[in-house]
Amino acid sequence: MDIAQQITQLRKELHEHNYRYYVLDAPTISDFEFDQQLALLQQLESKHPEFFDANSPTQRVGGTVTKNFPTIVHQFRMYSLDNSYSKEDLQDWEQRILKQLGVASVAYSCELKYDGVSISISYEDGKLVHAVTRGDGLQGDEVTANIKTIPTVPLQLQGNYPEKFDIRGEIVLPKAAFEKMNEALLAKGETPYANPRNTASGSLKLQDSAEVAKRPLECLLYNMVGNALPFATQIESLDFARSLGFKVPTNAKIAQNLQEVFDFIDYWEVHRHDLPYETDGVVIKVNDLYFQAELGHTAKAPRWAMAYKYKAEQVTTKLLSVSYQVGRTGAITPVANLDPVNLAGTVVKRASLHNADQIAKLNLHIGDEVFVEKGGEIIPKIVGVAYRDVNNEPIQYLTHCPECNTELVRNEGEAVHFCPNEEGCAPQIIGRIQHFVSRKAMNIDGIGEETVAQLVEAGLIHNYADLYEVRVEQLLPLERMAQKSAENLVAGVQNSKQMPFEKVLFALGIRFVGETVAKKIAAHFQNIDTLLAATFEDLLEVEEIGDKIAGSIVQFFNKLENLEILQRLRDAGLQMEMKENTSKTSDTLKGKILVVSGVFQQFDREELKLHIESHGGKIASSISSKTDYVVAGDNMGPAKLEKAQKLGVTILSEDEYIKMVNN
Repeated sequence: MDIAQQITQLRKELHEHNYRYYVLDAPTISDFEFDQQLALLQQLESKHPEFFDANSPTQRVGGTVTKNFPTIVHQFRMYSLDNSYSKEDLQDWEQRILKQLGVASVAYSCELKYDGVSISISYEDGKLVHAVTRGDGLQGDEVTANIKTIPTVPLQLQGNYPEKFDIRGEIVLPKAAFEKMNEALLAKGETPYANPRNTASGSLKLQDSAEVAKRPLECLLYNMVGNALPFATQIESLDFARSLGFKVPTNAKIAQNLQEVFDFIDYWEVHRHDLPYETDGVVIKVNDLYFQAELGHTAKAPRWAMAYKYKAEQVTTKLLSVSYQVGRTGAITPVANLDPVNLAGTVVKRASLHNADQIAKLNLHIGDEVFVEKGGEIIPKIVGVAYRDVNNEPIQYLTHCPECNTELVRNEGEAVHFCPNEEGCAPQIIGRIQHFVSRKAMNIDGIGEETVAQLVEAGLIHNYADLYEVRVEQLLPLERMAQKSAENLVAGVQNSKQMPFEKVLFALGIRFVGETVAKKIAAHFQNIDTLLAATFEDLLEVEEIGDKIAGSIVQFFNKLENLEILQRLRDAGLQMEMKENTSKTSDTLKGKILVVSGVFQQFDREELKLHIESHGGKIASSISSKTDYVVAGDNMGPAKLEKAQKLGVTILSEDEYIKMVNN
């Protein structure tokens, strides 16, 4: 056997031993024998660097130093999950699902929700290519070198794997391993870690992967995404992932109805504490992947999945006072100041009170002993009163803005109070500009939140359009502003003129218009002039836009001040229209709105949507009077079929669609 063959054989055997030890928990050789084989492989690779392989078992020991973690766009977006805290929430969710699908019942997959850090790992030709954190769901930080050190992440897949796909999971730190790490820290007189999740999260951002390798992290996988994957249900996808060598929890179960879901929830609420990992709930998904595709997503979460959260850890502490924060939209958020208390591994000093209705509902008084828990295991909130002294005074909600003393207003049907002084309230002015320059919006280098506040306080800017008129010599008198810093700031502002139209639209800070919604609006209207001319009804035709968002957009563009700022941004040279799609094949479907439903023979569902867009068409998720065509595959959703027929919308088969486009 030559050197190349020997190295290849050793790698194959070590991958197999690693899988049996860490995933199957059924090793076939001793630790000593494994270490001997690994040492031999390291020697051979060291002597023969021409046979280097980034996915060799020797690479798990780490050693790569990453100063900056590059940002990578997810090919398939990582959505968040909607949360439920009662079985009634799940019943309401099921009714929405059944109504949209037009069916009497569906089956569900039930999986435990592990409390870890989300990760997306890409594989091509059976090899790990890169690993990316969730980030904002659209893009995240590449942490490939650190992920490779985790033994339960396969570097080379086994079995009949797809050519290319992403797999999602949670990076977790087992409870026993976490306790052992803390015992070692305490023995050295050092501060212990707060909790397993935060420790796992921090581990992924360590610059030296050799340090990550020392931490006993594990990766539990729960979802595969890609084109034309060989399974039809969520449960089948878990079995398939397991066959490729991934560590997939085995406690997932099919529930034929909601009662079986409730049984699963009740069982694990008691037994989850026996598991080696921390869990905070159950994830319920529609099991049929075709149904998942029919249900689609909202701007933030899949409609076909719901997380049921178990009751959070609760402590009592004293409510000392209430302060009020002013957001960039003028919304007032009351915040409870608490006697510091340890909760779920962190010290809590403040808790959100949300709005006046919440304060009234809880009947809070200053000085009360209150119950505090972490909503969704993250944000502290007050959930009740434990004890009250008879002399405690009830909270009187603020009537005037704490910053500019303007009388607060509360719109009909809304729970939040607002400061209407948009042009004269400092936190609103600063907040809007901070949003405008932020990474997800115009991404202006050289200007952070503190710098924005400094520029406003110095009177150099009053709105985000002023940024494009600031000169270097105006900045130099400011504290901590040297020549180079001033030049970088001005250059960053000028460079931002190249940001695409959808980023500009998001940066405007229109209430309720998030990053995803801004992209859909930009794609639908193509330029600012068409958007300005759009009516309330026109806006409702955009996918995922409802009355609330449409009303907010109309209100924003009806204000003369906003139109004047918009014109100044246009004059400054910002992008006010979508750039021409270089991947466009034709204009055959220009101006046409299409809905896709069913299973197709010649296209994957997402491929068909891209094909429609490449010919100038627009994709909508639901059928309306403005829908031009429905492209229907096998098993088209009965609810969509009925609505299309009722509205007289033309229904095309896959072959009819292809013929129409080709002609």
